[in-house]
Order: sequence, then C-alpha cells, then structure tokens
Amino acid sequence: MPSGDYDPETTEPEWQRRWVDQETYAYDEEAATDPNTVFSIDSPPPTVSGDLHMGHLYGFTLQDFVARFERMNGETTFFPFGYDDNGIASERLTEDELDIRHQDFERREFQRKCREVCANYEEQFTENIQGLGVSVDWNHTYQTIEPRVQRISQLSFIDLYEQGREYREKAPAIWCPECETAISQVETEDDEQDSHFHDIAFGVSGSDEAFTISTTRPELLPACVAVFVHPDDDENQHLVGESAEIPLFGHEVPILADETVDMETGSGIVMCCTFGDQNDIEWYQIHDLDLRVAIDESGHMTEVAEEYEGMHSTEAGEAIVEDLDDAGALLDRRPITHTVNVHERCGTSVEFLVTEQWYIELLDKADEYLEAGREMEWFPEKMFTRYKHWVEGLQWDWLISRQRSSGIPFPVWYCEDCGEEVIAAKADLPVDPLSDDPPVDACPACGHGEFEPEEDVLDTWATSSLTPLINAGWDWDEEAGEFTMEHPELYRFDMRPQGHDIISFWLFHTVVKCYEHTGEVPFEQTLINGMVLDENREAMSKSKGNVVLPREVLAEYPVDAARFWAAGSAIGDDLPYNEKGLRAGEKLLQKLWNASKLVESLVGEGGRNARPALDHDDLRELDRWLLAELDDLTETLTEHLENREFSKARDGLRGFFWHTFCDDYLEVAKTRVREANDDDPAARYTLSVAHERFLKLFAPMLAHVTEELWQDMYAGDAAGDVDDDGEAFDSVHLCEWPEPLGVEADHAAGTAAMSVVGALRRYKSERGLPLNAELDRVEVFGEGDLAAFGDDVRGVMNVGDMTVLDEEPEVESVITGIDLDYAQVGPQYGEQVGDIEAAIAQEEYEIVDGELHVAGETLGADLFEVERERRYSGEGELLQPEDAVVIVHDDE
Repeated sequence: MPSGDYDPETTEPEWQRRWVDQETYAYDEEAATDPNTVFSIDSPPPTVSGDLHMGHLYGFTLQDFVARFERMNGETTFFPFGYDDNGIASERLTEDELDIRHQDFERREFQRKCREVCANYEEQFTENIQGLGVSVDWNHTYQTIEPRVQRISQLSFIDLYEQGREYREKAPAIWCPECETAISQVETEDDEQDSHFHDIAFGVSGSDEAFTISTTRPELLPACVAVFVHPDDDENQHLVGESAEIPLFGHEVPILADETVDMETGSGIVMCCTFGDQNDIEWYQIHDLDLRVAIDESGHMTEVAEEYEGMHSTEAGEAIVEDLDDAGALLDRRPITHTVNVHERCGTSVEFLVTEQWYIELLDKADEYLEAGREMEWFPEKMFTRYKHWVEGLQWDWLISRQRSSGIPFPVWYCEDCGEEVIAAKADLPVDPLSDDPPVDACPACGHGEFEPEEDVLDTWATSSLTPLINAGWDWDEEAGEFTMEHPELYRFDMRPQGHDIISFWLFHTVVKCYEHTGEVPFEQTLINGMVLDENREAMSKSKGNVVLPREVLAEYPVDAARFWAAGSAIGDDLPYNEKGLRAGEKLLQKLWNASKLVESLVGEGGRNARPALDHDDLRELDRWLLAELDDLTETLTEHLENREFSKARDGLRGFFWHTFCDDYLEVAKTRVREANDDDPAARYTLSVAHERFLKLFAPMLAHVTEELWQDMYAGDAAGDVDDDGEAFDSVHLCEWPEPLGVEADHAAGTAAMSVVGALRRYKSERGLPLNAELDRVEVFGEGDLAAFGDDVRGVMNVGDMTVLDEEPEVESVITGIDLDYAQVGPQYGEQVGDIEAAIAQEEYEIVDGELHVAGETLGADLFEVERERRYSGEGELLQPEDAVVIVHDDE
C-alpha cells in the first residue's frame, strides 16, 4: 500500500475512468434470465441545460447507494442514464445560446440546432455524473428526442388513441403567453404576487342603479360575459334577471345566480370573463355564455378590447384603470398580495384561452390511478400523501399538445375537406407530418385527397412518462400484432428514484401511461429525495446569492466526502448543505486509510493469502466478540439499506468502525501482535476478516477509497487490470455483500471489556499519563464472563493486576445541590427567596414525597430540581463508563 496520506485528487478520477473503461457496471443480460434476480432502476433523465446542481449530486448519489448495495447483494442491476433534451427547456436553451427564435426556422432545421446545442451539454453531463462516481451502465443511455424514443412516444399516442383515451377538442386551456403554448395543470404553480383590488361601478341597464364589482384584473373588462350573484344574497337578489352595463366598453351582459359565488369576497357580486380563472370556465360551460377573447396567445389585447388593442395585458390594465378613474367608475384601488397561477418554466402568469388541443383522459379514472399509487412501496411512506393530494385535486384532463418547435411531432394528419383524423401506421414510426406523407392517399371518410399536417408537438412529460417502457425496449411487433418488450425482465421496474418536487409531473404521469399501456403499475417502489438547502435551511436561488455548485464543492473536497454528506438526511427530507458534513466525510476517508495501513502492517501483505488459517474456535474471546458484533452490525446495516435508511446506515457503520474497531479492538490487537513478535494468529486473522468486511460495507457510500484499498489488499496481483480472458478486474463493487459469519460470543462481557478499556484510556488522558503507563491494580465489574477478556484488557492498558468483582460496588447517590425555578419561585415567594436560598446553602432542608421543605415553606416538585452525584466511599477511584464499573488503585 502506498505510504502517506490518502490522495483522493489522484485516486478518484483514476477509478472513475477505469470503471467506465472496464464496463464494471454493465448490465449482464446473460445473467438476467430470472426477473427475480434483476434489480432495475428507472433513473431520472435530467433536463439538458445549465450546470449540474446540488440537487443532481444529492439525488444521483442516493440512487447510487441503492444500485451499489443491490449489485453486491446478489442482484443483476440495471442502472441506465437518460438525457431529457425534448421540449421547452431545450428549445429555450437553444434560443438563448444561439440568440435566435424558433419561429424563424422550419421545424426540422430548428430541431437540428437543438440537437447540436444539447450534444455539448450532454457530454458535460456525462462527465459530471461520472465524476460523482455514480455506477451507471453507460452502455444503456438514451435521449428523449432520439429516433427510437420518438417511435415509442408516437406508439404511445397511437395506442391511447385506439383505446379511446385521447381526444382533440377546442376548449379553454391553460396558456403561457411568454412561451406561447398551451400547458397542463401540472406545469403550473402558485406564486405570491403584489397586486391591487379595484372597486368598479357597474350600471344596471335601463335604470340609474349601480353596483360594485371588485377585481384584480381590470384588463378583463372587455371579456366580461356575465355577472353572478349568490342565490342566498338577499341584498343583491333583485339584480338577478337584469342586465349589467360594462363600464368603458358599454356592452350589456346578463346578471345570473350561481351557488359557487363567494359572498365573502369584495361586494359578493362577481363578473365572469372568458377567461380569467377556473370559475369563469365552469360558468361559461354551465350557463352557455358568450365567448369574448380579449387577450391573445402572446398576452396582448385583441380587437375586443377596442382602443386598447395591441397593448400588452399589463399595460392595458393600467390604462383601463386610469380611464375608469377619469370616468368616475373607479371607486377604490387598494394594494393586496394574492396567489397567482404561473408557468413553472418561466414564472409568467397563465391565461385561459380557447384553443384546439389534444388531451389524455384522466378524470374518469382518478380513483384507479390513486389505487395504482397504493400498490407501490413508498420510501418514505409519507410521500404517498403528496401523490394522493395531487390525484384528488385534479381538475383537468392531461393536455399533451404544445405549440413549440422542439418536441416529438403528433403522428396525425387531417383531411382538408372533412377534418377526419388520419393516424400514422405503426410500422412507419417515427414520422413528422410536416415533412412526411400520410399513410393513405385518400381520406377514409370522404375520399378527399389533400391533408393538413398536425403542427403541434407532444408535451415533454408525454415522453418522459415512458421511461420504464423506453428502458425495457417496448415496441410494436407488426408480425405478432402486439406490443412486446426487448427486456421483459426489467418490467415492472424495482425502483423509481426522483425528487419530491416532480411527483405530480413525472411519477403520476408515468403511472398513467404505463398503467394504460401494460395494465400494470410500473414500479415496485419509489425513492423520493428532498431538496438541497443552504446552511440556513433556505432554498438555494440565484436571486438570493446562496447557490452552491457541485464543481465548487468537489474542487475542495473529495467525491467520497460529498457522498458521505449526501447520506446525512432521512430519505425524503430536505438536506442542508454544510461543510461540517463534508469535513467529517474527509476525516473518515483518512481514518479508513490509516487504519487499513495499520492492519496491513500487522497482518502482512498479501491480503487473504497472509491471513492465518483458523477456525473461529481457535480465536480468543475478544476476537470472537468483535466478529459477533460485526455480524450484528452487518444485519442492522443490511436492514437499513433495504429500507433506504441511508443516514442510519452511515452513522451506525462509521461509529462502529471508528470507536469499536479502531479505538478499541485495533489497539488491543496491535499490542498482542507486537508483543508476540508479529505472530498472534488469532489477532491477525480477526483483523484481516474484519477489515475486508469493512471495505465491503463501506463500498456503496465510499466508492473510491474502498476500491483503492481493495485493489491493494485483496484483489490479487493484477489488481485493476484485465486478465487473459478479457474479464473485468476484481472490483470491490462486484463482490458479494457480507453475510453474517455466525460467530458465537459473550456480547455483554465483550462490550463491558471494551468499556473498561475506554474508561482507562480516558483516565490516563485526563491525568496526562502516556497510554502505555502502568496501572498497578484495577477492579472491574460488568455483565457476562468479563474474566475471559482480562488478558486483552490488561495487555492493552498495561494493568499489573486486574480483579473481576462478583458484585457491583456500592455507590451512594448524594444530593449536591438544589436548582430553583426562579421564574415561578420569585413571583410566589417574593422576599422569602433569600431565606430559602440561605437555608439551601446551609443544607437545612428536607425532601419528603418529592416536596422541598425549607425555611418554613413547602415547594412543590415543579418549582425545583435536585442535583445528584453518585459517590464511591471505598478505596480507589471509581470510574463508571456506560457498560461497566472500574476502580483504579494507585498502590504507590
């Protein structure tokens, strides 16, 4: 083993390169004949734009813990990687990078530019993910825009169309004026914004009466088509059946009654505009109202707005307010903060426009999709609640068409004469109707020979929701006339890992798509991670200036230290970034390195070949105890990793290795081996076995340092190379996960013995004594056969005479003080507090039945606390570690 400190700066990149070159993590298709021995991961394809962020580091590292553990635990692991380069994100990235607009190019030309821009980012992403030591199989990668995926996405559309689960309809849709495209409900989020409430006077047609409407959106006045009053609103009930005159614009609209009016907001009288919100849409449909579109696809006013036509809606709103004020119709204007629906991509407030769009039916099967969610095992279980709330809150079917250039085309043409929908043949996919011919020469409905291509593209999530089917090789078998999978053993996938922020985006839509295509839930389990916060537990954002980038972290700390930090939070919880966790990880790497060098020096070079051939019966009690404790740790650690409890696994393993093994047993073994002229076979055997198992147990989290140590100490003479048959090197990550050895030991006595060693070490340290200083005589007491461990305790702590007591020494509990709760005692006893304090100082008090009798007063138990100290009145100095009693005698 190299001497000196561990050098991650050199070691980590070298192993990352070797793992990729040697295809260490390649999916073994020949070994995957039994689906029960395959562990398949449906890993998230990150959006191809910008730098790797801390969320990527956190999420992919957690996935890698699972992949490495399951691979070592006997599963043939499938861990692919995808690049999401399809849709609005890649389109906006290309526009920004090249300073162009997608509208200025023919679709295929613009998509070609998108591919070129995205290719650079994909290469960067690959390097970044490999730089995290993530054990991805780089032979199984995909892009969400590649031809194979386009075919699968279009097959999905056709299958759902043929099932009757898709429809095209001209209806109100959620619209982003900035991106100039329809979006789905899942792509909106709530945003708190400053605004104003405007009280506006409306006239009643044919009379001098007026009433007040309160609105935050005066720019929608030209789109007003009705006014509503609640049927229980006695004060305004007389208006129902009349007509209202819209100020400034002059058109008249009916005044109607509807139970959904909120009587507590504003005046209780509400205008309905087509369209301002979901209520407007429902009223429009229920009451068969007129359609007046005042805002166009780019957020500008239409001809309906008359003199305000061409203005942006925000500019028009201000102008209308000024004109209302001039006309005497603006009664009041007051600032408010309210919740606004915005597009999550760009933060622009959404509009509701009547457009022709494609939809997937959801609402009729919401209960089935909820039940499908219950079939999966959720890590953590609480995240199912988010899924449940989303499904129960659905208001819209899934709008899947987008008015963009970057995306997968709908495989649809329309008859120019009758509008009949013509769907591409499955065998022809993928197709682009803008440049490919339809599968028929004449309309099957009317015989017309001219067709119009569908210009829209599919929503990004309509393709990303197919990742399990993409990875399993789902396709249409023309000869068999059915859908098949190239890798059926992968489906259903064992795990879907992702962030909690896209449960409604990615997870829900994947459940919908896969359930409809296969009749099965796509995953056995979910792994939901939280977000990375800054050190003050606030979300990272560029505007706050608190963003930390992985490249900055990894320039200062080893990758394995970052992996250690990533395991520091319960799954599903947000994880604050802190350098304390990174430094702790860095120290652990060095501790593991130094301990390994010491073990090798004691056992001898040659790995297993240097290990003495012993049975467990040949070992001393302490040796058997360590291996038995390590058995227990292995079982606990395995359970934690199976339950995805990474922080418990990390902390339990680190604590046992650092304290039980390094601080206690390794010191004992070192003393034994060196005192026996480097020839204590039992100690050497135990050190070697325990150390080898530690490397395996640490391997999923500390991927690089364990590989380096494994290659040096256990992998043979040709470590890191390929053998004559071309087989990959003997990686620690391809080893079998440790099974308990089944060693029998006196657990209680061994724990007590190590507790004695720790107590004596502290005793010497607190007195400035060297650790090899002799202690004349020590008496100990603990559970089990502590005497069997006597030689090891005496040897490592240099004790002349150690006696194991049959009974625990008597220790008296002595009251050393009384702490008063002055917050309560002061107000209750006032000037008497001084007398009470003086009596306590003179120890003139009694405690009877939990009450304090002092200075003629009786204080209840809630007014004081008793300080106690355990005192030993016998000879020697009493030490009381957690699992033993130790009495040190100085006979000088």
